[in-house]
Amino acid sequence: MAASIAGVFENDLQQAINSSKVFVVGAGGIGCEILKNLVMSGFNDIEIIDLDTIDVSNLNRQFLFHKQHVGKSKAEVARESALSFNPTVNIKAYHDSTMSADYGVNFFKRFAVVMNALDNRMARNHVNRMCLAADVPLIESGTAGYEGQVELIKKQLTQCYECLPKAPQKTYPGCTIRNTPSEPIHCIVWSKHLFNQLFGENDPDMDVSPDTADPDAAGDAGMAALKGEANDQGNVTRVTTREWAVKSNYDPEKLFRKLFHDDIKYLLSMGNLWKNRTPPKPLVFGEVPDAVAGCSNETDAVLKDQKIWSVAECVEIFSSSCRNLYSQQQRLDLGDNLVWDKDDKDAMDFVASCANIRAYIFGIPQKSRFDIKSMAGNIIPAIATSNAIVAGLVVLKAFYVLRGQLENCQSVYLRNKPNHKNVQIVPEACLVEPNSKCYVCSPKHEQMGVVNGSILKADDFLQNYELNIVIVQRCLTRDGPLFEIIGSETAKPGSPEKLQPENGQTDDDDDVVHVIDGESTSNATSSIRKRKLET
Repeated sequence: MAASIAGVFENDLQQAINSSKVFVVGAGGIGCEILKNLVMSGFNDIEIIDLDTIDVSNLNRQFLFHKQHVGKSKAEVARESALSFNPTVNIKAYHDSTMSADYGVNFFKRFAVVMNALDNRMARNHVNRMCLAADVPLIESGTAGYEGQVELIKKQLTQCYECLPKAPQKTYPGCTIRNTPSEPIHCIVWSKHLFNQLFGENDPDMDVSPDTADPDAAGDAGMAALKGEANDQGNVTRVTTREWAVKSNYDPEKLFRKLFHDDIKYLLSMGNLWKNRTPPKPLVFGEVPDAVAGCSNETDAVLKDQKIWSVAECVEIFSSSCRNLYSQQQRLDLGDNLVWDKDDKDAMDFVASCANIRAYIFGIPQKSRFDIKSMAGNIIPAIATSNAIVAGLVVLKAFYVLRGQLENCQSVYLRNKPNHKNVQIVPEACLVEPNSKCYVCSPKHEQMGVVNGSILKADDFLQNYELNIVIVQRCLTRDGPLFEIIGSETAKPGSPEKLQPENGQTDDDDDVVHVIDGESTSNATSSIRKRKLET
């Protein structure tokens, strides 16, 4: 390896490489390249973490994985493959989420540098905060097609990942999603909402039932359907999707009839919607086409996930995924819900099949499972060369960090095309200073004028709840006032209602913290009310 060959690196860097413990967060496209670079450079103590398992779609760019590895842990297989380059390296792999409580500030303090190779904003925010709290340099990286970036995040030296607001994800009007979809993405968003309605955390803003308040519909839209005779199959009585699913024991045929027949007929009763649009066609369970119109993909050359399913296949996959997800839901603790994950087979099958059935009903072209996964997971197609370039820059920045030359760690951008200076890998002129108003990394302390009876609101962005902190002065002592701090969890809009106990008592899910002369003790820990799907 490079660090073991005299003259490749200067002595100080060679020694730092040999003695430093580093942490790679993510074993995907960039993570595989970073791990390979670290091993080949001579790093001897590496830890890597990734929650995901290997999917066939990963094989075109995540070169440490091969066909026989599909379904296995990314972190563990990446470790095994990297050891084939240098069996003497100490690599520890974690098949886990970096947001787990097992990986707190003390865990991060063990490393000389942390390298992010993540694909979602929530995990990036978490690692950003852990590294700031541990005062450990973080090298953040990412790619989007042919573009990419690498930046150093160091407490009180550079801006952190959350110093500047990120562009919000694109949203779509609710009436379009529920009533008049015209693009595949509309059907995909509807299907993700449906997953939450049936199996996840119920959010009224994500209702999938027809919207009678649609401004394009008549004022009394759907009233004829409401006056119709109620039946035991569902939608005429306009019960919520979750209520109907529970009453039906999640029977796939009954769910299909409600979602793709009764609800569609209800939409057709809104005559104004279809004056200038092609009306949808309700489907009957067991009477659906068994071929894809205008498409011939029954060849060995088409990968399984890139094949467009017929409507009959979609119905079969919808039925099996419903049963499997309901079974998973039954095994959860009371109050827990499933969380949609693009890498969970049943969850992804459910969304893909529902989206294509709905697309067929509205005359919208159907998509392959591969394409739906990319759109549902907000995935921008990854380019292997972009990942390799960015990963190389990550390790070069790590060299500067280990030598204490942080001033040479300016952010670097990989551009889709050369700039006016004919350069595609473009560095910043200098380090970008922290945002003085950043609520995550700003060292500025605010005087809030906290007195007896003050109520503070603490917002936990990761667990989706707020805490009302009540300051109560109990008595005066020679050393000053003695305060008690009481926290009461408050559900956010769209989250399950939190029942407040009587007589001022708190239940086991509330945080109650007493502070006496600066010492704190906690007699309860708030629970996380949602679980990731088992894989």
